[in-house]
Formats: sequence, structure tokens, C-alpha cells
Amino acid sequence: MNDITQRKVGTVEAVIDGLATSGYICNRQIATAVYLAQHLQKPILVEGPAGVGKTELAKATAHYFDLPLIRMQCYEGLDESKALYEWKYGKQLLYTQILKDKLGETFRDTDSLDKALAKLNSFGDIFFSEQFLEARPLLRALQQSVGAVLLIDEIDKADQEFEAFLLEILSDYQVTIPEIGTVAAEVPPIVFLTSNNTRDLGDALKRRCLHLHIGFPDARLEERIIDVRVPGVTDSLRKQLVSFVQQLRKLELKKSPSVSETIDWARVLLLLHAGQLEPDMVRDTLNVLLKFEDDIEAVANQVPAMTMEARKNGGLAS
Repeated sequence: MNDITQRKVGTVEAVIDGLATSGYICNRQIATAVYLAQHLQKPILVEGPAGVGKTELAKATAHYFDLPLIRMQCYEGLDESKALYEWKYGKQLLYTQILKDKLGETFRDTDSLDKALAKLNSFGDIFFSEQFLEARPLLRALQQSVGAVLLIDEIDKADQEFEAFLLEILSDYQVTIPEIGTVAAEVPPIVFLTSNNTRDLGDALKRRCLHLHIGFPDARLEERIIDVRVPGVTDSLRKQLVSFVQQLRKLELKKSPSVSETIDWARVLLLLHAGQLEPDMVRDTLNVLLKFEDDIEAVANQVPAMTMEARKNGGLAS
């Protein structure tokens, strides 16, 4: 842990304030997880529905600690060559051609087959050295001399075999490359693994991580988030739109609106110069909040009553 990072994570409250300066408004549970991850040097497995701020937490942490953010997007079939390293085959081929052109000169002083083979083997070591190594996200995170924030995004989309591959890196912050040896992090990265719970993760992976679940925020926290992310919205309209979204989340929908969609809706209302919620305007912009036509149709008839309730919560008469 470098001196700058150590100074900034003195208390949980410092983490709350620091993330807020990066535009991320969080509760104490989230800040505590970041605090513990730093002091225990353990990765954080962040689970929860899409759009609640899992990826944004990693971005805000990198900004707060002034560390590079290295992101690896997971997908089915992700393997070691895409995640850790691969050899620069084109460069190796070019150097092989140069060596071929220089063979006569290179072996001019060798008077036996053994000496020639020994000299040839020495070139093989050069071809599998760091200058021919293409570092992928995991290796780059270990190589950062000042540390980094490593975001392994949507780990639940990767295969179970890839989980097993991650265990050495997440346990000891090192990895073994057969041709070179062990590469260990000088400063362990801050690691976030995010999951949308599309499949169950293995117990071995979970044991190595701190667990953090980010759900939908309560109305008060969501108002604070909107205040920071969309500062032009008035206090009354902010209370109304958050109240309306909170009502939507209580309904049986295919997909409830996430925090990111609340932010988008606030920006839309600001763009439309809305002073307060009106049923017609809400209907016209429901597609910003709801992503399935069945959900939009199910909510449409309830919009007048929900709008009235939201306006009451915003301090307006019905």
C-alpha cells in the first residue's frame, strides 16, 4: 500500500467523503467494504442488480486514490491469453527472419555442433523474454509500480475454469509465467469483481473475497445521488421523480428501473424544462425508465395516481 493510499483510508468516513468527491454517493456499508479491502488486501465481490453502481464504484475508487483503472470485461470463453498475457508472435517472427539472415555471421566462430546448438538456444531465451510479452489486464495490474484498481467486470459471465485460474492471482497477487517465472505485484491492486448473479460463483472464489451486495437505494440516498449527478434539478422535482421511481420498484415488473435509469430520467426531465411531474410527460418518457413494452403498458394506467402521490411527496398539492 503506497503512502497516498494509506493516508486516504484512515477512516470509513474518509472513504465516504472521498468517494463523494469523485461523484459516487454511497452508504456506510459500501465505504466499509472499500476500507477493509485496503487494510486486508482482499478483493471485493460486488453483487446486485444491473445499474446500481457496481462498476461505478470501481471507477470512483480509482479516481479517489488517483490510481490507474484497469478493466477486464468477462464473457463466455475468456481464457488466459486474453486475460493475462500472450506472446507478440509478429515481433518474434520478424526477429526470427533477422536471425535467419545473420546465421552465417552468428555461427562463424563456432567449431562444433555443441557450440552451435548452445548459441542457438541462447536466442530461444531471448524470444521468450519480457520484450516479446504482451501484457493483458491481469498482468498489467500486477506490474503497476504505484498500484492500480483492477475491475473484473461481470465475472458471472465467465466460465468456472476461469474462476479457478483467478485463484492464484487473488490469493497472492502474483502469477507464474512458465517461460519467465513468477511475477508478483510490488503494490497489490485494489480488486473489484462484479456479478449480476446470472449464475452461482464457486465457493473457492467467494472465500477469497469480501462480499458486498449493492441493492436499490432508499429515497433519501437516491435523492442525494441525483443532486450530485444532475445538479440542475430543483429540490421539489428531485423528490417527485425519486418518489415515482420508488413506487415503480414496488410493482411486479420484468425489470425495475435502476439508479442509472433514474439519473437518465432526471436528465430527460431537465432537458424538457419540467418544473413538476405531469401525467402526460411521465407517459411520454416512461421508456427511459422501463425497458420492456409489457412493463410500460402495465404502468400506463397507474401513472395519474402515481404522479399525484409523487407530487405530494415533493411538497405539492394534488
